[in-house]
Amino acid sequence: MILSTTNSIEGKAIKEYKGIITGEAIIGANLFKDFFASIRDIVGGRAASYEQVLREAKDNALAELEENAKRVGANAVIGIDLDYETIGGQGSMLMVSASGTAVIVE
Repeated sequence: MILSTTNSIEGKAIKEYKGIITGEAIIGANLFKDFFASIRDIVGGRAASYEQVLREAKDNALAELEENAKRVGANAVIGIDLDYETIGGQGSMLMVSASGTAVIVE
């Protein structure tokens, strides 16, 4: 399965468009991560625990996108867009949504 943010895949011709597909992931951040991230806000530096949560959510959303592409018979997804949002009370959860166009390439 080829996943691409571009609208074409170099060296591959698109034979069929299967439609728009999506994948979503919602992950909660726990109290300790929030506490240590707030300290990082004050003293500076990177919040590694939040970075790990972001990576995990992105990977989960892309995995679901790939599953949905396979389900419609595609072998590639082009034009992938990733969106990140905080949701829930006080932004306690992170939502990552991935969308793209499922295609069949030669």
